[in-house]
Amino acid sequence: MTGPRDESKYGRGHDDGLEPLEPLDVAGADSIDALVRGMSRTAFGGRQLGEAADVLEAMVRDRGCFRVLTISGAMTIAKQSLLICEMIERGWVQAIVSTGALMTHGLSEAAGKLHFKHRPDMRDEDLYERGYNRVYDTIELEKNLDDVERILQQALDGLESDTVLSSRLICQRIGQWLAQHAEGRACLAAAAHAEVPIYVPAFTDSELGLDLSIFNHMRRSRGEAPLAFDPFLDLDDFADRIRAHETLGIFTIGGGVPRNWAQQVGPYLEILRVRLKSPEPVRRYKYAVRICPEPEHWGGLSGCSYEEGISWGKFVPLADGGRFAEVPADATIAWPLIVRAVMERLGV
Repeated sequence: MTGPRDESKYGRGHDDGLEPLEPLDVAGADSIDALVRGMSRTAFGGRQLGEAADVLEAMVRDRGCFRVLTISGAMTIAKQSLLICEMIERGWVQAIVSTGALMTHGLSEAAGKLHFKHRPDMRDEDLYERGYNRVYDTIELEKNLDDVERILQQALDGLESDTVLSSRLICQRIGQWLAQHAEGRACLAAAAHAEVPIYVPAFTDSELGLDLSIFNHMRRSRGEAPLAFDPFLDLDDFADRIRAHETLGIFTIGGGVPRNWAQQVGPYLEILRVRLKSPEPVRRYKYAVRICPEPEHWGGLSGCSYEEGISWGKFVPLADGGRFAEVPADATIAWPLIVRAVMERLGV
């Protein structure tokens, strides 16, 4: 048993370096940035969101930092594509790693096609008959996807038969096509204009991947050789860009293949260095922000927490200057607030 505590030893918070919290004054916040800063001095998800804005700001202000945006989930059909455009156009990201579905829906939108709010009284069997593809609470028209296939064919038309494709090259060609033929802002077009590569590691797991297969079937039917596809071109192109920068940052929406593919570049270079005796540099992400509502034990992070990632050689330890923020929230709520807050800090 322990005796009574000595009240003279009670801490007062400040003397142990603790930071005081403050009530959130919504009426006193005259901007999104002020609101988010106030949230950072509260608790739970609000504090995590505010701290994420601080890390993104530090990442963006670090001019020597190579910043990677990884995205999974139905973010373009959820109408978040202009957030991607904003981050590209402001120079906040130098590479994007995405799911193929996300780029497919973004292409559909960029081509002027509409997405619709799902009516819960419509049965999924009826949606199929009507050519309505449901993504959670949103509808993508099958007709839109037919048009997307035609765009991919036009974007790839004219390539030499010995061309070896990669997801980066395909996304670049589509972005260039959109810049010439479509109006308005689009993430694929913005990336192509800014020379920001877009990688889709699981390319065949998407409508665009199926469309590429159809494209090659059509070439065969005309007696032409199909275009080869090599996913390792993406891996080595991304690794080359990482090699060229000592400081790295990653901003992640969701988890999935994009997140882990981008994070594994440090171990990839280490494996090359150790097993092949190649003079590879040590590369770790110094800054990292993730917005994903799933807890670790569900497995949806696909690349583990940042603390766990330190054990894999993916991130700079906190003791060595690593700065991480993880926000367990719906990205359609947290992402716009974080981006807008940092925009205001940088002068909009």
